[in-house]
Amino acid sequence: MKGKEKNKRIIVAMSGGIDSSVAAALLKKDSFDVIGVFMKFWKAPDKYGLTEGWNRCCSSESEARARKVAKILKIPFYVLNFEKDFKKRVVDYFLDENKKGLTPNPCVVCNKEVKFGLLLRKALKLKADYIATGHYARLGKNQTRQVYELYKGRDKEKDQSYFLWKLNQKQLKHILFPVGNLTRKEVEKLARKFKLPFSGVKKSQEICFIKTTIEDFLKRYLKTKPGHIVGANGKILGRHEGLCFYTIGQRKGIGFSGGPYYVLDKNLRKNLLTVTKNERDLYKKELIVKNVNWIICREPKLPLKAKVKIRYRHQPTSAIIVKDLKFKIKSYYKVILGTPQRAITPGQSVVFYKNQEILGGGTIS
Repeated sequence: MKGKEKNKRIIVAMSGGIDSSVAAALLKKDSFDVIGVFMKFWKAPDKYGLTEGWNRCCSSESEARARKVAKILKIPFYVLNFEKDFKKRVVDYFLDENKKGLTPNPCVVCNKEVKFGLLLRKALKLKADYIATGHYARLGKNQTRQVYELYKGRDKEKDQSYFLWKLNQKQLKHILFPVGNLTRKEVEKLARKFKLPFSGVKKSQEICFIKTTIEDFLKRYLKTKPGHIVGANGKILGRHEGLCFYTIGQRKGIGFSGGPYYVLDKNLRKNLLTVTKNERDLYKKELIVKNVNWIICREPKLPLKAKVKIRYRHQPTSAIIVKDLKFKIKSYYKVILGTPQRAITPGQSVVFYKNQEILGGGTIS
């Protein structure tokens, strides 16, 4: 935590979950001026538009828990409505990327645009000094370089730094992660100590605005175009229902016998889904990254040796990051992997690490 300056005003994003609730409790214990805020996001209505809608992050049960925690902690509590912005910045982005045949990560965009974007700007207007969340990540200030640095959370299993690579110095200056130095077990122990109401409440890792499956959600909101499934040799093997329903490396649900088959490629222009029986075809040693963000806002000296993660639960692997000279756009880089990795998926995030520090990241192109 950035220096314990007493009486600093901190707005805590309270989701009704155990992590953000313990974060609020810790800050209150440390004598900060804590204000709890619950954010309302867009909810997908039923197909008739008759129900209120559904979103895991802002259900009525979650709001009730957050409100109860605020009452226990004796802190002010407010509800902010970000429904329209969430729909435009997160849900529409998710749909647009899928329409392009990509596999996006909406949580990364939500963190950048909503939680540490809209909420932070709202907090600063309210004269708050910081916003705090229950993310398992850590921050530090490099006094020599006078920059804020982002680090993995202490709990290796719960670390959420992968989803924060889009953050910049202006944002990090006003962010606190009170549980970043704790393990989940320690957080649960603190919840009991503070007498917070979390018996049996589980944290979900699913996309918050999708209630059933991604396929069901996409069928409802996208017009899909069936096309051919072909082998690596170009031979037609079957029909697909729409490229958005498939992701690189997928084995189940391809829809015809004689397998197993794995999704190898998606050609949006020709509307072709390429599959292979040879899983080794999925392993690649290079990838192109676009829209790269460096946490310290300056490009490091290249070529850069680093560890990279190509998806959230991916084991970090050694790599060398260089500029891709084929592209004139400065934000395009090539990542040369020390060991070929399975199912590198366009649209997903690749994040760069040096030991515990997050150097930055980008979108797989």
